[in-house]
Amino acid sequence: MLEELVIKDYAIIERTVIEFEKGLTLFTGETGAGKSILIGALGFLLGAKAETGCIRTGAEETSVSGTFSIYGNQEACSWLANHDIAADDEKVVLRRILKTNGRGACYINDIPVTRQNLEAFAQTLVEIHGQRDGMGLLKPERQRQVLDRYAGLDEKLAAYTNVYTELCSLQRQLEIIEHDDAQEERETELLAFAVKEISEANISANEENLLQEEENRLSQYEKLYASVSSLHEIFSDHEGIIAKLRKATTTLEHVGTLDPKLSSISESVTNSYYELEEAARNISTYLDKLSFDPDRLEKIEERLALLQKLKKKYGKTVEDVIKYKEEAEKRLEAFAHRGDDIEILKKKITEKEKLVYELADELSKQRNFAKKTLEEKILSILHTLGMPHAVFSIKMGRKPLDNGKIVVGPYGYDEPEFLISANKGEPLKPLSLVVSGGELARIMLAVKTVLAMADDIPTLIFDEVDTGIGGEVVVSVGKHLFELSRTKQVLCITHLAVIAAKADNHYKVEKYIEKDRTATRLQKMPFDARVKEIARMLAGDSAGEAALLHARTLLEDK
Repeated sequence: MLEELVIKDYAIIERTVIEFEKGLTLFTGETGAGKSILIGALGFLLGAKAETGCIRTGAEETSVSGTFSIYGNQEACSWLANHDIAADDEKVVLRRILKTNGRGACYINDIPVTRQNLEAFAQTLVEIHGQRDGMGLLKPERQRQVLDRYAGLDEKLAAYTNVYTELCSLQRQLEIIEHDDAQEERETELLAFAVKEISEANISANEENLLQEEENRLSQYEKLYASVSSLHEIFSDHEGIIAKLRKATTTLEHVGTLDPKLSSISESVTNSYYELEEAARNISTYLDKLSFDPDRLEKIEERLALLQKLKKKYGKTVEDVIKYKEEAEKRLEAFAHRGDDIEILKKKITEKEKLVYELADELSKQRNFAKKTLEEKILSILHTLGMPHAVFSIKMGRKPLDNGKIVVGPYGYDEPEFLISANKGEPLKPLSLVVSGGELARIMLAVKTVLAMADDIPTLIFDEVDTGIGGEVVVSVGKHLFELSRTKQVLCITHLAVIAAKADNHYKVEKYIEKDRTATRLQKMPFDARVKEIARMLAGDSAGEAALLHARTLLEDK
């Protein structure tokens, strides 16, 4: 249960501390006093999305903290244990901060957590029923959620949804494959042609460089022949370089015997002589073999043109062309096994569909089992809430058949629909067609009550649950809230004196002005103050004798 709430700089609340007790706690006050701000602050603490506009003007940040007892709340204790957060003395403190720059922080027992985790944990502690919840109940999706929650299907529904998601993924894969068949055929033709063309060319990685070198030699034959011939003459001339170097070698060998210092020079010249002699022989051999073959030049040019063509189509370099061929072959191989892949995929889909329908059947069985008791409990509460002739039923519809086959969705194949007859003799109809605002509020109260009794959530908050009701219905709603508060901590904002009189704890929300600033405060009222507040709610006059007497009577008859 909620034990303490500390609000600082939220909207027009500067700072307030509220200590809560068990039972039924009511909040009353003039319209615009700030009761909705209190609910907003609670929602903020419990993880609701928030804008910086909620920060009190002039403040740098807003902060809300709450102390909760989690004694006996197994779901809350398990959540904390799973997230390695200790609970001291079976209490837990939630705290949330939001700064004007939009940055914020959330804490559970001073351990930083995400807003999403704060919200998830808060759902084990508190449930808020706002004014809009009733309208949400008119939606089929919300009705299914109510039934599933009552049936305790959270884990099974999560397991089903996972399998259903996997099935959808497999089906999309198959659709893509089958849709791409025509494109695949065109791609196969192109790839096969490319592989054939490149293979027939029989190219090698370094081939282009070698061909270019040979082409350069053949195309420059005359210049090359003239230059090499000139070199040959220089080296072979009796008066040429080699002849003179031979003479120098002989002379140095002789003088080297006279002066050993010349020995190294002699050796160097001798080595040069032999190297030049070797070069001369190589030039002579090269010249003998040098010839011009116009047919070979033509073939080389044709080959280079082919390589250029392949590069233009398949890559910037010959290496890229070869790589393209290898990848194309792999792609063609994959296409060749595509039929096998499709069959494997279809088999997986069949197996997954079988599992989906098995899980959907189990969900449906448990929903049908749970709906009977849910109908009975909601109807029983409605009878105590001023709807003695009401008839309530849950119709278990199904999605339409597709070629004789049951269609499943993310939550199975059931489409639960809440039906009601609010008046005797009237047929059952969907909620959206028959209920008034007051009837919807009571139906929502009944649903919330049933769900609250089915789980461990210790604290329920009702924001103006009395909307659209009056007369004896108000009395019955007040009694119901009081009875509910015997097993749950119930916090409620109300405008009706009859309901306020049922409170174990009564807070008045009021505005005040201090230093030219408007602020909101909450005051727990003793008995005499409650008499005046309820008199105000009855007659708009907190001092009138009749109103005071009526108020006192309501409180004493609680």
